[in-house]
Amino acid sequence: MRRQRKPNVAMKNGRLYYRIRWAEGAKRRERYIPLPPDEDSAEFDRAYWAIRSGRSPAVAKPAAHSWQRLIVSYRGSSKFQKLADGTKRKYHPVLDALLEKNSSKCITKTSRAAVRAIHEKMGDTPRKADLYVQLIRRLYNFASNDLDWDVKNPAEGIELYGPKREFEPWPEDAQLAYIEAANDLDDETALTAFFLGTGTGQRPGDLCSMKWEHFDGESISVIQDKTDVRIWIYCPQRLRKHLSEIPRRGAYILAKNLTMPVGYDAIEKRFRKVRTAAGAICNGLVMHGWRYTAAVELAEAGCSDAEIQSVTGHKTLAMVQKYRQRASQRRLSKQAQSRRDRT
Repeated sequence: MRRQRKPNVAMKNGRLYYRIRWAEGAKRRERYIPLPPDEDSAEFDRAYWAIRSGRSPAVAKPAAHSWQRLIVSYRGSSKFQKLADGTKRKYHPVLDALLEKNSSKCITKTSRAAVRAIHEKMGDTPRKADLYVQLIRRLYNFASNDLDWDVKNPAEGIELYGPKREFEPWPEDAQLAYIEAANDLDDETALTAFFLGTGTGQRPGDLCSMKWEHFDGESISVIQDKTDVRIWIYCPQRLRKHLSEIPRRGAYILAKNLTMPVGYDAIEKRFRKVRTAAGAICNGLVMHGWRYTAAVELAEAGCSDAEIQSVTGHKTLAMVQKYRQRASQRRLSKQAQSRRDRT
């Protein structure tokens, strides 16, 4: 005998749903809301009657100024579309997390205390915590300035953790230890990423987009994700030698397959494994430090600001001058102490 189910309960693909039907003109529409699997349980009854009475969040009418409407509007805006691809990739997980927890909620209900609590809860990962606050602040500014919503920004004025420390350039002995560890692990991809990063002075994310067709045997061209500018970089001897010795496994130098590159996350995972194998000498050093390594080594070789900038592609000279100051300080220190020894 067929079981008598509650009204509007339907089985679809082996799962129980609450089925809602309505008409839009001449068309009939249906929507299926998942229900707990045990029809005899108290949990099932609570979910069923919450939907039927309209109290369930699944059927609640979204607030006029909901997080969903705000985030969908922001993602579709020219402001978001103009962001660099790397910035968008960084924003998407945060926006998805905010949507998952707050979708139909009204943004006017979010308090400063709630934003501060999120920030403090994520204190063990300060950069991620700061990104949440910065993006919430940006969303509320967008709501106010672009959507003309009358809202107060709860993230305004919350003090960020800020950078804990600067990225350090890799000393020569750490570079040698990394190369040896990558060879021992037979990780050609992690080794090639290292040579590309220290050789070209580009950001780790930009290394993934380098194609073989952009390498002419001496120079390599790359469109920087952050600046959206294509630059040509003459490769140092160590990098040219490495690229001439490795097989071409696809269109990209760091190839996942014939047509796709290895992604940043996969590179970073390989990097951490090699860094661990390299030992304590590489502790605290990061992939972003490869870019700093190239810049500092150029500065220590006596290159001018313009020469360093032509390799790293920095838009402004502020960071380039910082590298030169670091190199100059080390050189001057040697001169001073040598003079001291002579006297």
